[in-house]
Parts: sequence; C-alpha cells; structure tokens
Amino acid sequence: MASKKGRFRWIGLLILVLFVVGAIALWGVFGPNTGDMKGDYLYIHTGSTYADVQKALQEGGFVRNMTSFDQVAKRSGYPEKVKAGKYKINKGMSNYNMVRRLRNGDQEPVKLVINKLRTKQDLMRLVSKNLEADSLEFRALLNDNGFLSQYGLDSNTSMAAVIPDTYEFWWNTDAKKTFAKLAKYYKQYWNDERKQKAAAKNLKPEQVVTLASIVEEETNKNDEKGNIASVYMNRMKIGMRLQADPTIKFAVQDFTLRRIGGVHMQNPSPYNTYRYAGLPPGPICTPSKKTLEAVLNAPDTKYIYFCAKEDFSGYHRFAASYAEHQKNASLYQKALNARGIH
Repeated sequence: MASKKGRFRWIGLLILVLFVVGAIALWGVFGPNTGDMKGDYLYIHTGSTYADVQKALQEGGFVRNMTSFDQVAKRSGYPEKVKAGKYKINKGMSNYNMVRRLRNGDQEPVKLVINKLRTKQDLMRLVSKNLEADSLEFRALLNDNGFLSQYGLDSNTSMAAVIPDTYEFWWNTDAKKTFAKLAKYYKQYWNDERKQKAAAKNLKPEQVVTLASIVEEETNKNDEKGNIASVYMNRMKIGMRLQADPTIKFAVQDFTLRRIGGVHMQNPSPYNTYRYAGLPPGPICTPSKKTLEAVLNAPDTKYIYFCAKEDFSGYHRFAASYAEHQKNASLYQKALNARGIH
C-alpha cells in the first residue's frame, strides 16, 4: 500500500515537473520578450543575414532574452527567410509574434510626404531620410536620360515627375522603384483632359509643370495664380523674355535673395529668364496640384506685367502696359526703401 502511494506521489511530481517545464517552454514562445526598446521600429537592410537581424534586435533593445528568441526563430525556419523592411515591434511582444511578423515580411508602410522641393538634392535628401533607396543611385537616375526617356522626361525635366502629395512605400524600396512610383502618379495625373488643356495653351505637360513652378515661387495666393500664369503666357506669345525673378534665384542657387540686381541678371545659367527667352529647361520647384490647375485653367488676359503690392500682403498689381507697371513698381520700391530692404 505504501509502495502504491509512493508511486502515485512520484507520478504526481513528474506530472508537476512536466507541467512546469511545459509552462516555461510556452512562456518562452508566447510570453513577452521585449527589452529596453530604444524605438518602435526595427530596420532590416536589404541583404541582411540572420546574424545581422540578431545584432539589430539586441542593439535596439527589442529582445530581452536572445536565447529563447533564437530557439523560436530556428524552429520556424526564419534564419533562412530573412526579409528586409521596416517592422513595428510592440512593447511586450512575444517571440512567437515577433518571429511571425519578421518571417512573413509584415512591414509597416512608410508615408512619404512631398511638399515643395526646389532641387534634386532636396528630393534625394527626403527619399534617403525616409527610405532605404541609395541616394547616389537615385541621383544617377535623375540625371540618366536613357532611363528617364521611358517616362517622356530628361535630366532637365525629371523633377516634373514629382507631384506634391503623400505617397506610400515599403521602406526597402530601391531607387528605381521609388522613381517609378512617382512617375506612375505623374502619368496618371496627366490624363487626356489635362493634356488637351495643355495643348490648347501650346504647352506640353512638362512645360506646364515648369511654368507652374515659377508661379508657385511667385505667390502663395491661389486666387491670383491664374493671372500670374497668364502674364508669362502672354510674354511668350509676343516673344518677350519671362524675366521671372524666381528663375534667377534658382540659377544662382540662392533662395534668400530679396532684390534681384544687374549682376544676378548676367548669370549664364540657362535658367536665367532675364537672359534667355522662353521657359527654363525644367521646373525650379515642385508645384502643387492647385498651381498646376491654375496654369491649365489660366484666364485670357492682356496682362504683361505684375508687381508685388506695396502693402506686403503677398498679392500683386497687374498691368497691361509698361507705363502702368512703372507706377506699380514705384510704389513697391518706395515701400522696400522705407523698410530698409535691399
């Protein structure tokens, strides 16, 4: 009888031990295993090995116990299926959930917000800050006429493909796919209706963008962008140089200039519209869709000149004759002098 009780006692103890071992094993798989996290996102670069992932997890404080993580990862076959990307790691996440997310490539999308950019360098910095895409490769693409020709663009007009908006990318998107997505949106924007409007004004889509970029730099007032666009189109019709101050700023790469002088107007850059007739070779910034629409729907006017209002409201006075323009310009120059702006 005593031996039977002893046997039952040992069996009970064995069951308890097995239960405890099982519970520990399950805890290692499903229990929380995040450490002192330095951030919410784990970045796995293209070409990373499992050892690279482990290092990133440890350095970022994403995993508290690497041994238990490693066991779960190996059982799931993750070391042979590492996928690059940006992954959200939640505080208190289990090994099972972490490994499943990484193994399945369950990335967090990146929202790339593009507003007004002035140069290719501005775009490169924005892309490299938010995506894995190599900035040097991206710069090469923006200047590769062979690559750009498939989109109807060249090294001068490549920035025309960048329409301000919010784009969604995977973090590990490479340079070619990044530009391809921007260009796809550009192609979709230029539907038949907009192309017809551009053609009616004797402009190609990339020329509309270039003209809109000048308008964008001239004013923030949406309600007068159409009139400003009409001024430049009227100048082109009569063979008059655009003489657009923003193109000078772009030519000399000094966007802080307040007053344009003779030395600036002699700059040999093809973007200098005081020196060369017609539109510059490409856009001087990425104009908003509102500005693009303002150009496409610009009213027919007789305006040839415009000048900032002397009240510094941001609005302009428009004129159809040089005599009228001189009066407007005199008012503004006096206001500048009164404020000591040179």
